[in-house]
Amino acid sequence: MDLPITKARQLVKDRQLVAVRRGERNVLSVPADFLSGDQVLKGLPGTLTLLADNKYTDEEALRWMFTADESLPGTPVQALRDNRGTEVRRRAQALGF
Repeated sequence: MDLPITKARQLVKDRQLVAVRRGERNVLSVPADFLSGDQVLKGLPGTLTLLADNKYTDEEALRWMFTADESLPGTPVQALRDNRGTEVRRRAQALGF
């Protein structure tokens, strides 16, 4: 995204993005699929908010975003990339019920 690390961390703090620690050095990492060019993927922040409202941890949210869902079809992150954010948010909202 060509941002200073402080701005990138603020995006994570504001739940515009979600990141997990990975690798030998425990580096904070954001999946590349969460970006569209130099922007946050459209619909991702709202989806992350819905998942957090349903008590999903960051790790659980990441797992959900990359787990295939036959009703979409595909993964939620792929559906967001295909501009089907309403369908993804509908499913994320239903997780609480």
